[in-house]
Amino acid sequence: MTNVASEQPSGEGLLGESLGEGLDEFRRLSSAILENLQRVINGKAEIATLSLVVLLAEGHLLVEDVPGVGKTTLAKALARSVGCTVSRIQFTPDLLPSDVTGVSIYNQHAREFEFKPGAVFANIVIADEINRASPKTQSALLECMEERQVSIDGQTYFLDAPFSVVATQNPIEMEGTYALPEAQRDRFMVRVSMGYPDARAEVAMLHNRELQSPLESLDAVVSREQLMRMIETARSVFVSPAVEQYAVNLAQATRKDPDIRLGVSPRATLHLVRAAKVTAALDGRDFVLPDDIDALVVPVLAHRILLTRRSLSDNRSGGAGSVGSASHRAVDDVLRRIVASTPVPLVAARKA
Repeated sequence: MTNVASEQPSGEGLLGESLGEGLDEFRRLSSAILENLQRVINGKAEIATLSLVVLLAEGHLLVEDVPGVGKTTLAKALARSVGCTVSRIQFTPDLLPSDVTGVSIYNQHAREFEFKPGAVFANIVIADEINRASPKTQSALLECMEERQVSIDGQTYFLDAPFSVVATQNPIEMEGTYALPEAQRDRFMVRVSMGYPDARAEVAMLHNRELQSPLESLDAVVSREQLMRMIETARSVFVSPAVEQYAVNLAQATRKDPDIRLGVSPRATLHLVRAAKVTAALDGRDFVLPDDIDALVVPVLAHRILLTRRSLSDNRSGGAGSVGSASHRAVDDVLRRIVASTPVPLVAARKA
């Protein structure tokens, strides 16, 4: 692996003393949120951290796994940990797009149409089992997730900040599911899989839920105003031109790799850098390192990539497991190979 030397410029304005103060509050509040999450999700510290990264990077989270492993519980715990408005949509085959976005209803007394907001009008939207709804209903989220607005009957209604969709879905090979279209998947900043808990975490779960669910006693530890300050702090984290180029090089490599049929979009590169800023802030730094990028390549990029038929066929014939899990493993392996073969810039600590 080749190292390319790079020096970061000295910080000014928010990148100086004021950002340092913001980072102190950022770490204190993020620790409180993570502690809240880990009270409910035993033994999943990495997934809890990724969920928080998505929220603070103003992205959307996709939680995919088999039923019963805590996908919805994670989404609820994240929503209850912050003092924002929350709505939950249970995606079913008969759900209509208007149930998600809202509908205009004629008011006979006022003799005019009135807009009745749908469930998407909240700071955090829990889209439970999103791939059990029809593609038409899934598409109702496309504009909301990308542009933070809803357009109905020629009118545009803006969504309040912060806005984040936390969606759960079952593997595509399970009964009653529809595949998420590429445009939908690309709007999710991160995809995580819960996985089964280890024996110790499962015993702790049985003990903690003997009398009641930990969710019932979970209170918000961060207000909406504090959350917005945390988001602003993360935005101000410095990314050197060398690290930006490194992220672009990784994205470009996915578009040229012979095992990949569809590489990642420019939106994916933007999501990768935004998430890396939050990761740096969680570590107490006001600048991004290549290590921050490397740690996020798989969760941020994997769900956007389509492998060639040949690569998928080789992977399926080489190991046991479901088709979906084999596909995920193959994509992860390709991404790790790309990271290992991409030259890494050597970034010095930013001067105060």
